[in-house]
Amino acid sequence: MAVKFFNPRMRLADIIMVNHNIILLLPRFGIPLGFGDKSLEEVCSRYNVPADFMVQICNVYTFEDYQIGEEDLKQMDMSMLVPYLLASHRYYTEERLPHIEAHLMRISDSVDPKYGTVLKQFFADYRREIAEHFRCEEEFDFPNLQNLQQGIKPKVSMSNHYEESHANLVDKLNDLPKIIYKYLPGNVLPEETMELVFDILQLSSDIQKHALVEDKVLLPYISILERKLA
Repeated sequence: MAVKFFNPRMRLADIIMVNHNIILLLPRFGIPLGFGDKSLEEVCSRYNVPADFMVQICNVYTFEDYQIGEEDLKQMDMSMLVPYLLASHRYYTEERLPHIEAHLMRISDSVDPKYGTVLKQFFADYRREIAEHFRCEEEFDFPNLQNLQQGIKPKVSMSNHYEESHANLVDKLNDLPKIIYKYLPGNVLPEETMELVFDILQLSSDIQKHALVEDKVLLPYISILERKLA
């Protein structure tokens, strides 16, 4: 299905056919499966989700060259921005990382301890790093953003604070499959190892898209709010 960009009038099922990863976003919007042939706009109306916001997130997740104009950002309903970002954090920390860890522990316990210990320590360090990253966003950035939305100016510019991206988190996560490729014996739980690598790569891709949402939606939106209060 050839599509330049998505719009709210498209059937949600067709949007998912273009990018099946969008199905992973639905729980973050509180949208269950079973929407039939309804358009994205109709589904969003059913579950009280701003359609203009959701379609922009779907576009960012799907099209690398997609850019949102400033006027569109000014007119968008951003009431779900913080809830959406928080839901993404919960998805990573409470679902995907524990799932990956369960695979990793079984595999690590099946190899020479000198390799298994390295894998366990690497992953434990990564979980601490991403948890700290998200904690800073949730305790500092998101409350300040909500204050900005209410017309309260933060003491520190959030635009400057947010210049640090998720790049390090993505790069470090991508190092884990490289360790597995290089050092794990090929006959150790091969099916589970393949599933582990696939899960890591999918999570890495999702976190990259999450960073794009911050770069293309969150940061420009913060800039607009800060200019209003300057």
